[in-house]
Amino acid sequence: MIICVGGFTACGKNTVGKYVAEALGLRIVDPTFKDLAALEGIPLMEFQKKAAESKNGEIDRKFDDELRRQASAGNCVITTWLAPWMVKNADFRVWLVASEKVRAKRLAGREGMSEEEAIAHIKKRDADNIARYKKVYGIDITKHEIFDLQINVEKIGAKEVAEKIVKAIKEKQ
Repeated sequence: MIICVGGFTACGKNTVGKYVAEALGLRIVDPTFKDLAALEGIPLMEFQKKAAESKNGEIDRKFDDELRRQASAGNCVITTWLAPWMVKNADFRVWLVASEKVRAKRLAGREGMSEEEAIAHIKKRDADNIARYKKVYGIDITKHEIFDLQINVEKIGAKEVAEKIVKAIKEKQ
């Protein structure tokens, strides 16, 4: 079984995905641009710019090829922006929804920045990714018709979100 959990910046993809994987006895696949930026010793937004400027979307394509390679073994929960579109054989796709304000509050707490800085970061990162994925793949990540489930995560915790996902998966089987 392959489950994809998607959503915009700071909506809880990784946390929720880990709980879902744990509940279903699956492995987690959660590579991030944040990890790649850290490996290169540069800030995330600088790495994003580098990806946007890479020839033919080379950085994104390498990242997504690796994602598909990791997913090909099956029995996993994948928590990335594009996995729901990139992993064609996914069994269940979930999109997490939260307002910019809620996501900024989460990001500010996690990254130690002000909420104003977090809002600016979220707006830029979301806009950059939306534009880049349209350019590189022709995918509009603001359209969510491919998802089996969409959950507003503003007023519920990650464990409760994961429980809703697990319940929906079991009902679909």
